[in-house]
Amino acid sequence: MADLQPVRGTHDMLPDAMRGHRRVVDTAATTALTYGFEEVATPIFEFTHVFKRTLGDTSDVVTKEMYTFTDKGGEEITLRPENTASVMRAYVSNGLAQHAPVKCFYAGPMFRYERPQKGRLRQFHQIGVELIGAAQPQADIEVIACGAAILDAIGVREHTTLELNTLGDMASRTAYRDALVAYFSDHRGALSEDSQDRLGRNPLRILDSKDQGDRVLIADAPVFTDYLNQESVDFFGAVKAGLDALNIAYSLNPRLVRGLDYYCHTAFEFTTTALGAQGAVMAGGRYDGLLGMMGGPETPGIGWAAGIERLAMLAGDPPPRIRPVAVVPLGEIAEEKAAPLMDQIRRAGLRAESAFGGNMKKRMKHANKINAWAAVILGEDELARGEVQIKNLDSGDQAAIPLDTLIDSLIEQREAAAKATNR
Repeated sequence: MADLQPVRGTHDMLPDAMRGHRRVVDTAATTALTYGFEEVATPIFEFTHVFKRTLGDTSDVVTKEMYTFTDKGGEEITLRPENTASVMRAYVSNGLAQHAPVKCFYAGPMFRYERPQKGRLRQFHQIGVELIGAAQPQADIEVIACGAAILDAIGVREHTTLELNTLGDMASRTAYRDALVAYFSDHRGALSEDSQDRLGRNPLRILDSKDQGDRVLIADAPVFTDYLNQESVDFFGAVKAGLDALNIAYSLNPRLVRGLDYYCHTAFEFTTTALGAQGAVMAGGRYDGLLGMMGGPETPGIGWAAGIERLAMLAGDPPPRIRPVAVVPLGEIAEEKAAPLMDQIRRAGLRAESAFGGNMKKRMKHANKINAWAAVILGEDELARGEVQIKNLDSGDQAAIPLDTLIDSLIEQREAAAKATNR
């Protein structure tokens, strides 16, 4: 029915998609924990000023993409378009400065009103890490290394390239900004309308332009590295040396920037061409000025975020379903025994299912439908003898076994099948 469709830019995650989604999230959370990043969760909506202060009142996200509404109490609320600002707000709200440095991992939905495209939806999902309270380049190295390890664990790192740049400290950034404004002002008439608008308020964003006319001008624009002071050069050198020591390959990209003023020093992206046009699957950077801009104390920080949908697509087919054991009761007495028996099987860590009624033929047909690997057949005569029948639905072998050894028999057969599959 036309009125029972999901909102444009959203979709339902059915079991296959959900298994791919969970593979990304669970693998990332487990890997991040080995680096000391513990999982946190923030509300999916915040007071609007949390994002306006951090993303800039005139940014495209704030002016065009945020889902903002006034709640019943008259408060202006926004569904989170990204999670770094929320984590930083939580850092202040919960007095976490006393525990700095704080290392957080998160996973969850974000919301942006933009044109839906492959791997990018209006409700999308991200994983991310934030390391708050450490100003040393070693923090940058650790955050990038954690990202690389997660991509490796998911099985997609070989499809990505780490692009790396430095934005320098505030003095270097100011000098570069002035140089960009001077250069693009001389070519203002050749800039696209969007880039002309950015020239006055956010000139570094011009370097992100996809307009072909802009790209021609960008090719001859000043390069950030020419405006770095020695402190910024040394910081970036330490980051590169740390990545070299960990054998994490990278490609220097002097055009990789972040438009907002609170970003500094390291900027990086893991990009891919495996999803069509080249795009970032994981992007991050150092944001030492963010918390101060939000109204909190000046606090260094660095982090990254990655799109779960894109990572799931890169990872390919989702993990296979866990095949169940089908419990097939025959007769009223067996029907009464079925539920407690399935409970035992499930408590042993195996998946167990049973059809809700029907004769032997219908129940076995259901077992095949759910791709069960074994059927536990409860016949009244066997139960009277304290036995059940186990039928291996792959080999067709069937045997009677004592009821009190059922769990051990199922586990033994499952392990034998797994070993045979892995040979």
